[in-house]
Amino acid sequence: MTSPIQGTKLPEKTSTTRPNAPALFRTPRLDSGIPDEKRQEIAQYFLNTFDTYTSLFNCLADDNGFYQKSIPLRHPLIFYLGHTATFFVNKLVLAKLLRERVDPHMESIFAIGVDEMSWDDLNDDHYDWPSVSQVMDYRAKVRTTMLDLIDTLPLTMPINWESPWWPLIMGIEHERIHLETSSVLIRQHDLARVRPHPDWRPCQHTGEAPANNLISVPAGTVHIGKPYEDAYYGWDNEYGEHQAEVEKFKASQYLVSNQEFLSFVEAGGYEQDRYWSDEGRSWRDFAGAKHPTFWRWHNGWHLRLMTEEVPMPWDWPVEVNYHEAKAFCDWKGEQTGQPVRMPTEDEWYRLCSEAGVQEVGDAPASANLHLDHAASSCPVTRYQHGEWFDVVGNVWQWTETPIYPFDNFKVHPLYDDFTAPTFDGQHNLIKGGSWVSCGNEARLSSRYAFRRHFFQHAGFRYITSDSEVVEPNAYYESNKLLAEYAEFHFGDPSFGVGNFPKALADLALDAMQGKTAHKALDLGCACGRSSFELARKFDVVEGVDFSANFINLGVEMANRGSVRYSLTEEGDLVSYHTRTLKGLGLDTYADKVSFHQGDACNLKPTFTGYDLVLAANLIDRLYRPRRFLDSIHERINDGGLLIIASPYTWLEEHTPKEEWIGGFKKDGENYTTLDGLRDHLSNHFRLVGEPRKVPFVIRETRHKHQHTLSEVTVWERLPR
Repeated sequence: MTSPIQGTKLPEKTSTTRPNAPALFRTPRLDSGIPDEKRQEIAQYFLNTFDTYTSLFNCLADDNGFYQKSIPLRHPLIFYLGHTATFFVNKLVLAKLLRERVDPHMESIFAIGVDEMSWDDLNDDHYDWPSVSQVMDYRAKVRTTMLDLIDTLPLTMPINWESPWWPLIMGIEHERIHLETSSVLIRQHDLARVRPHPDWRPCQHTGEAPANNLISVPAGTVHIGKPYEDAYYGWDNEYGEHQAEVEKFKASQYLVSNQEFLSFVEAGGYEQDRYWSDEGRSWRDFAGAKHPTFWRWHNGWHLRLMTEEVPMPWDWPVEVNYHEAKAFCDWKGEQTGQPVRMPTEDEWYRLCSEAGVQEVGDAPASANLHLDHAASSCPVTRYQHGEWFDVVGNVWQWTETPIYPFDNFKVHPLYDDFTAPTFDGQHNLIKGGSWVSCGNEARLSSRYAFRRHFFQHAGFRYITSDSEVVEPNAYYESNKLLAEYAEFHFGDPSFGVGNFPKALADLALDAMQGKTAHKALDLGCACGRSSFELARKFDVVEGVDFSANFINLGVEMANRGSVRYSLTEEGDLVSYHTRTLKGLGLDTYADKVSFHQGDACNLKPTFTGYDLVLAANLIDRLYRPRRFLDSIHERINDGGLLIIASPYTWLEEHTPKEEWIGGFKKDGENYTTLDGLRDHLSNHFRLVGEPRKVPFVIRETRHKHQHTLSEVTVWERLPR
């Protein structure tokens, strides 16, 4: 019996310029609506996506085209035919929405692709691909399984990260990504392996290319990053917050056309090393590139489209990788005497704002997007946005910005390797979408990034600006110890135990009531949380630690206002975290803090004149703690405070036993560290109040935490 959803008739196609082509629906709103109607809408969205993707492979001439690789560094197209269906099943099994797999064998071989820079997993002997008919049968089974699930899965609104419906939408949007990337692979395929298809006809219009010119974009502020309750589906990298002040710049009115790029080719731009970065030159030499990869010479220039070659449409946008675009910009700058480059992601958003391109409902302004018009690019003069053209659509636009996480970035547990592996400084963002970009891809908030040598339906526009490109902080500290300490200092409380560095700073500030609070020393500062907290009252705070690695995290937090690190969950599984001074309410104090590498047992003479010295969990890790205690008074002003916190964990691997302050028998009696502190400090300090125990928790994994008590004593410097 056919379910109500399986019997649903899809809406009529809305495209008037492509009557035989698939009409791609827009990504659905997920924060509101009547559940039964939303269920129908999602079913239609799935069918539209799934069937359109299947139809793309009609562009292959025969079954041989499924098994011959388009490019050496990617799987053959048979993999991508099966991969998107497998993705649905794997994510639904992971989410415990499917009890049984559809086909375990298929879901094994089609599970994971290869990165375009992986060299070790591309041996054809590794793969025994199924037949095309077998994969088509598998896709049909997955299609039925998905419709059954959509028909029966309980639905309450809104659909968000925690909703059981999220992995369904994730699978649909994932397939839409592959609709585009597979179309690129078909375009890169041997021409004999593809055929024109009426559903995938290119644009038929071309004309004279326009002369490009630069139009001013005023300075302004950009606010980007989706809230987690956003109405539309997003990938993890879109969420969080980012704000930037963008200086004025000038942006080219049009995307760089084939005609404009021809000048660079004819000027020998591909042969001139000075226009190419080291990375770009390495790619150019490896590829033997002498012109754009989709250009063909047959007694004149032609352009390779998805399934055919056509006489060069000079007014269409050139399609190149980042290295080629960058070389063109350097050449253009030499020709004009101006600082020419591609825009950053922030500058692209500023251009969108100035051009009046806004996201209204489920799609941005009229543009060559969503397969609404043709299965190819079109003239760069067709779609105007403000004073510019193709601010979105036609082809993706390379930017100068390597992808990085926004503040409060989180990894979705069902797809933890979607973005995080690209935070390596080697994947640059592309913005704006192409003619085949659809669903999430077509939204202004989308953030897709590729390696700089990679080919997509991507071109570029150039800008002139006096401002330098600042590399974003995309690095996640992965060293286990450093990451644990970063979480210890800047992370969330565990098991109801408050943040230890903050607790010590609060205790110190309370003890300083009525005293001069000009200069403080945070000795053994590690990542520096106490230093920032002390700056709430002190004019100058100096953090000192023996470990340069710890100091570097403190410096990064002070300079960038954020640190990023990955924590071990279990085994090889990790979670990603971003912590900011602003989120801790400490962003206005960073300029009062400085960090230094130093030895507490042998401090430089310049470290002196302090109203407070905080030595947290330090003395039982020193190689000469007696020297430290016997000399620290020289660095503290009269009436100033010395605060010592320690769990008194004496170990010979850190401190020779003869240097221990306590924790042993003396004259046959127990001699505690507190006894030793009194003996070493009493000539220059008096103990203020009673010792107190302050707990702290250090997280090692999600299931393993260390709970410790640190004894805190406060000592007041006696007058000289």
